[in-house]
Amino acid sequence: MLKRLGFVLLVILAAGAVHPAFAQDWFKTGTGLGVEKARVAAPEFAARTAPAQPLEKVFHEVLWNDLDYCGILELVSPSFYPTQIPSAPPELKGADWSQAPASAYMVAFGNLSATANDLIIEGYLYDVRSPSAPAALEKRYRGAATEKDARRLAHEFADAIVSRLSGGVPGISSTQIAFVSTRSGNKEIWAMDYDGGNQHQISHLRSISLTPRWSPDASRIAFTCYVPYRGLTSAQICLLSMETGGMIAFPRFHGTNSSPAWSPDGTKLAFMSSAFGDPEIFVSDANGGHMHRLTYSAGVDTSPMWNPRTGQQIVFVSDRSGEPLLYSMNADGSNTERIDMPDMGYVVDPAWSPNAQLLAFCWRRPSGNFDLYVMDIASRQLVELTKDAARNERPSWAPDGRHIVFESTRTGTRQIWSMLADGSQPRQLTTDGQNESPNWSSR
Repeated sequence: MLKRLGFVLLVILAAGAVHPAFAQDWFKTGTGLGVEKARVAAPEFAARTAPAQPLEKVFHEVLWNDLDYCGILELVSPSFYPTQIPSAPPELKGADWSQAPASAYMVAFGNLSATANDLIIEGYLYDVRSPSAPAALEKRYRGAATEKDARRLAHEFADAIVSRLSGGVPGISSTQIAFVSTRSGNKEIWAMDYDGGNQHQISHLRSISLTPRWSPDASRIAFTCYVPYRGLTSAQICLLSMETGGMIAFPRFHGTNSSPAWSPDGTKLAFMSSAFGDPEIFVSDANGGHMHRLTYSAGVDTSPMWNPRTGQQIVFVSDRSGEPLLYSMNADGSNTERIDMPDMGYVVDPAWSPNAQLLAFCWRRPSGNFDLYVMDIASRQLVELTKDAARNERPSWAPDGRHIVFESTRTGTRQIWSMLADGSQPRQLTTDGQNESPNWSSR
């Protein structure tokens, strides 16, 4: 019983370079990173008024970084640009951009105008190798004349470009990441833009908050909270509204209750509960009603994750065979089976890719650290994403399936990082305090 209790506490409270994974065809296909990259030029926009000049610098920096990190584009170096930079379609000389040294396929360009209060941005995307083709994109954005809105509009334009060039797969620049941070003195839930900007606290329980999980429509966050219940403070499931900023009522249960996960349609929550003895997987309605038990084992079952495509399968962690390993079952609790690994070790933190082809998780092998792996569900093939870079845990997929966010101690403290789904281009997103348990919003 002490061993089981220790495992429960570890799951709840636990919280250098990254080596790119070997580029197996199946893996590149599953992550959407195996296609030829379009070569795109993204020159600075023309600032048509004096107040627009500082906002253009913010806008262009964010737009460039978004496109550079999207995983499907190759940005043309500014040193290869022609001398004349267009600010509107009549000024675009496609041949200057399509020929060497720029050799661009697409050019994203435009202009900004600003007054003391208002910001207007006109953005264009043109195929410069097909001079007679209409604009691939023409966008006009309005916002406040603030850096915050300049960032927001840059994210929106980047997402439009990525969606256009990826066959309709939405970009992730406007998504958010929820995480746990200690910087306010307690472990609270925070949120930030996908690139680490706009970090702000969203829970204020002044206790311990853990394992945030976005609802499919990004309107709510379910998380583990330590709150009073019948005279004792215990782990419970809490819900936070992103629309009002307030807490949403959810029933309290006996024992330890943690690790919530949303069904793909947002109508149900799966979570771990010891309300009836052993920690098992339970499912309830999104409001906590009709709670019923799915697993029956003599061990700890926790960290459920629903198949995001079908909602008919749940992967979870269990130590029923002696140490934590991954198991799968039908959403009604039937047909439980262990996901066998090619080696021994401690396997936790499962996370489905959006297309449900891949499963990311943390695996501590007998001779190694806590590192992140990805498995093809059908073939059981594996790719190691991180290696010998301290502890790397709690992976969560971006909605495009091309990026993963995770926590790592590679800088000496526990921080949030993101990377492309093949393990390349790691980026540190947080620096202040200790930060853990990231979860990427679906939109």
